[in-house]
Amino acid sequence: MQGEDPFDQGAGSILRQPKAVWATAGASVVAFMGIGLVDPILPSIAKGLEATPSQVSLLFTSYFLITAVAMLVTGFVSSRIGGRRTLLAGLALVVVFAALSGTSTSVGELVGFRAGWGLGNALFVSTSLAVIVGAAAGGSAAAILLYESALGLGMACGPLLGALLGDASWRYPFFGTAALMAIGFLCITAFLKEQPRPARKTSLLAPIRALGHGGLASVATSAFFYNYAFFTILAFTPFVLDMTPYRSGAVFFAWGLLLAVFSVLVAPRLQKRFGSLKVLGASLLLLAVDLLVLGYGNHTAAIVCTIVSGAFIGMNNTVYTELALGVSDAPRPVASAGYNFVRWFAAAAAPYLAPKIEEWSDIHVPFVVAAVAAVAGALVVWARRSALTHEAEVLEPGHAAEDGVAAFAD
Repeated sequence: MQGEDPFDQGAGSILRQPKAVWATAGASVVAFMGIGLVDPILPSIAKGLEATPSQVSLLFTSYFLITAVAMLVTGFVSSRIGGRRTLLAGLALVVVFAALSGTSTSVGELVGFRAGWGLGNALFVSTSLAVIVGAAAGGSAAAILLYESALGLGMACGPLLGALLGDASWRYPFFGTAALMAIGFLCITAFLKEQPRPARKTSLLAPIRALGHGGLASVATSAFFYNYAFFTILAFTPFVLDMTPYRSGAVFFAWGLLLAVFSVLVAPRLQKRFGSLKVLGASLLLLAVDLLVLGYGNHTAAIVCTIVSGAFIGMNNTVYTELALGVSDAPRPVASAGYNFVRWFAAAAAPYLAPKIEEWSDIHVPFVVAAVAAVAGALVVWARRSALTHEAEVLEPGHAAEDGVAAFAD
């Protein structure tokens, strides 16, 4: 990637890619939108279904619990049926379960449908990066940047779509997502040709075995604590802000924009200058401070800190991905699956535990717990720096991702 300009107007430019790449990237935007879609309408869902905040937060818990477990399955499936069919299977599941979510008559039904949605999203998201790189014109730098941009745009636009459609009814965002994913399904069907399958089939236990490597296990453990902090913000803050869907959507749209900018543009530059571990440690500690101010500040401070947290989350996401893909000698897709298997469990736990902790104590304590989790993530990085330093410092930002998808696509 070094020396490549992804915005150059040549054949490998981010702006000059085949229709198959744009179709997959567009569907990726919608897939990532599904993560934050329910954020601005959580209070509306609670009111409409007569549910408590902890019950409604199970929408995240079921989604990410299934996503975590599915990480053990996605490589197994895609290495046998191919990337295109895996994408289409994931999209089909999202269309079905997103539409069913909009028809829910109880919070239990909605939680169950979100679990099915999570399975579809896991199949799609875990495969889409490899497919984009495999179908891209020229070098992979532009393709990876396009994927990362899709992630950031989806995280930003999800709350916005949820707010715009959810202002009329909390059901409409689910129907809207189903419609958009159906369009993505048709585009991929029309424009994406099947790519060569991996030379070696992936076993179900391969990601678990990969976690036997000390460096990868350390990254996954640190990311577990970080994800707890991340999803405390994403799932619990809407109840604290207690704003209309429009205003909550605007807050999380700004949050998502910062996440995208710092993930794609800022984090790689800081990595080159200071090194991955220093950037990650500092960002985690700053996130902890941000969480404490969010928890104990006034309403305005809570809004500002929610938005600012997007910058730290964007940097952390990028650096963790680099480390997870480059720290062990396991095949990159296998290492990524093991890493994601561990970290998504925290994403499942935080949305449920944060409102429960509030019920047991007060509204400040969930943010204190999240801040402690962020600090714990930084301490793991510091304590295990000897196992991480060599790999972290020799990798150019983006190289781990490039190698990882190349290994998957070969």
